[in-house]
Amino acid sequence: MSNSAKAEAVLALRRFGMGPRPGSIAAVGTDPRGALIAELDRPLALTAAASLPSSAKAYRTVADANARRTARAKQAQQQAKKQQIAAAPVMSEEQTQTQGPAQGQEKDGEMAAKQAAEAVPDPGRPMYLQETKLRTEAALGADIGFAERLVWFWSNHFCVSAYKIQSMSGAYEREAIRANALGHFVDLLQAVEGHPAMLFYLDNLGSMGANSIAGINRSRGLNENIAREIMELHTLGVRTGYSQDDVIGFANVLTGWTLVPPGDNPEHGGEFIFNPRLHEPGGQTVLGKRYEQDDAEQGRAVLRDLAAHPATATHVATKLARHFVADEPPPALVAQMAKTFCDTEGDLKQVAIALVSSDEAWRGPPSKLKRPGEWVVGMVRATGIREVDPTRFTGGQDLLGEGLWRPSAPKGYPDDEASWIDGVGRRLDIANNFAERVAATADPQAIIEDVFASEIAPEVKQAVGRAESRQQALALLFMSADFLRR
Repeated sequence: MSNSAKAEAVLALRRFGMGPRPGSIAAVGTDPRGALIAELDRPLALTAAASLPSSAKAYRTVADANARRTARAKQAQQQAKKQQIAAAPVMSEEQTQTQGPAQGQEKDGEMAAKQAAEAVPDPGRPMYLQETKLRTEAALGADIGFAERLVWFWSNHFCVSAYKIQSMSGAYEREAIRANALGHFVDLLQAVEGHPAMLFYLDNLGSMGANSIAGINRSRGLNENIAREIMELHTLGVRTGYSQDDVIGFANVLTGWTLVPPGDNPEHGGEFIFNPRLHEPGGQTVLGKRYEQDDAEQGRAVLRDLAAHPATATHVATKLARHFVADEPPPALVAQMAKTFCDTEGDLKQVAIALVSSDEAWRGPPSKLKRPGEWVVGMVRATGIREVDPTRFTGGQDLLGEGLWRPSAPKGYPDDEASWIDGVGRRLDIANNFAERVAATADPQAIIEDVFASEIAPEVKQAVGRAESRQQALALLFMSADFLRR
């Protein structure tokens, strides 16, 4: 393989994949673009996922644990009260009315209730860690990682937060994102917006039309969150012509999109359901079009039209190009990807092919700063490690400001250098810690020569060669632009 072919292979792995790992240069071969495209034909499903619960099952499991926790607390408090009464001296009616229960006795009851509740394990955290492990090891084991990067991109584009719905966060990505990341955008959109995790995250479970049966009886109102975020973040983008009236109309359309309460149905709790009692009756107007359906099909019809809107094509193409290529992506690249989106009715695989087939996507040196998650995985891949400790991994991600499935807002994590550059100093601590743990088995010279095919900046090679220890050499390598940028 010529030096130029090796350089392009390394660029393919850094810019479009998860970073070089042992054997990845050979996997890319002399046709990096073809290798990237070929990876899109391989199954995206995680074979080990069969051992993990569905999102609905996970939701029910946590709900059941919470119910047991509450019951145990009440029982403990009642038992403590009985013991206090039995042990207390007999007081006159006048003494009881004036003195009341002692504060110490109340605190004893509260402590007993707390201890009884804490004795019931929280199943949400172990499930979150299992999902983390499976997802991260898929990225570590991928030959190139282009398809995994697409899953990560769409998961952030259509984000939910484990701070709010931890039990479903990993399963949501598997069920809605991974299953549709290389299909048509309309199918991905329908899967995401109808998923219980998204409905929970964006507060649509209790959204009621003012004239719905539930709305009239309960005097509760409409929640606009999901309608606004679908238009602003998921499809059209900001300042693309929709109005507040469109948001309200769409929010009314989505009333009734909810989930089965786990306490009411132990077999199907946590699954999507359309509840007509919550739904605003009658037709609604969104973006100048009237939708007269009276069930969940009304919402699906609006989503189909949003998916096909030209503004959605531009919004999606811009975000993809920004993520993979540059903070200010080449206009010609965005235009080509948007055209492909429109011409193929939102075929995301074809849009991805258009991305890596464009000369614009390959021009310029790797200058875009990686987000923390990509940098960490790239660092671990370079050492050949395939397995991770999910507790350690999630702790590191939290420290770096990109907790897995924990964005602070529905817009997801930012994808520009200005948002992450101040945190690069914290990456040094992670790099040093990791270098210390792997120094006995990871050879920095082998990483440079074999994993990166010597396509490392000369000044980095020199610094690594002069390092006082293998740990220091690895840390210097991991903190170089060859690892930090793509």
